[in-house]
Amino acid sequence: MTRVLEVHDLEKNFGGVVAAHNINVTVDIGETIGIIGANGAGKTTFVNMVTGYLKPSGGRIEFMGKSVVGLPPRDVTKLGLCRSFQVPQVFLSESIFDNMLVAYGIAERSGLGLFAPLHTDERAAKVDAQLKRYQIAEYRDMAASALPQGIRKLLDIAMATVRNPKLVMLDEPTSGISVEEKFGLMDIIMQALREEETTVMFIEHDMEIVERFVDRVWAFYQGQIICDATTAEAMKDEKVREFVIGQEYHPAHVEGGAHA
Repeated sequence: MTRVLEVHDLEKNFGGVVAAHNINVTVDIGETIGIIGANGAGKTTFVNMVTGYLKPSGGRIEFMGKSVVGLPPRDVTKLGLCRSFQVPQVFLSESIFDNMLVAYGIAERSGLGLFAPLHTDERAAKVDAQLKRYQIAEYRDMAASALPQGIRKLLDIAMATVRNPKLVMLDEPTSGISVEEKFGLMDIIMQALREEETTVMFIEHDMEIVERFVDRVWAFYQGQIICDATTAEAMKDEKVREFVIGQEYHPAHVEGGAHA
């Protein structure tokens, strides 16, 4: 299979605090990977380094065979490696349509194109198609501030994926979402990303979500990956049970995950 991401000997120190140590992982195109671990385990630090928001203290990060260490986030995004955030990064006073229009405008405009009109018929058609893909077209003209949290999450991820990225990294896509809504929300997200043939990695604390939607798990503890295994194997791993999910957790029956 084709490698989309390779990370070798990755390190990150903040003074005397070790936030990442000896991280070595690879990701193949088409995988769905869940990143789990307690708060402060190093999950977001890892994502921030891969996406250009933090510079590693050492090690290599290669995306589609190209080093991305030292590149600013915008350049990493242009290569096809995109992310969303735990708190949706949207313009609250603007409509869903205008939020998406701005996202496409930023993705498509450069040089003298920055002075071209933002609203074009072609771009508006792309916006409507993306809204349909993420099943939020009915909210098209509503201000983002008036949206339910789940719809705002979908908008954020729809905006993050306007470039049809090769790899998208999602930071807790179901945080703040009710138990009744979380599976439906993830069904929409994963269906949309499969349509775009996007490899997916996401940070998640909800083990039910991990079991249902993930092929493979990376468990972080104190800045290191203590388990890299299929979902079923990871849920039974002694270190994962001790340091991440707890011994009392009783995993559902999964066959490698991602069976939704």
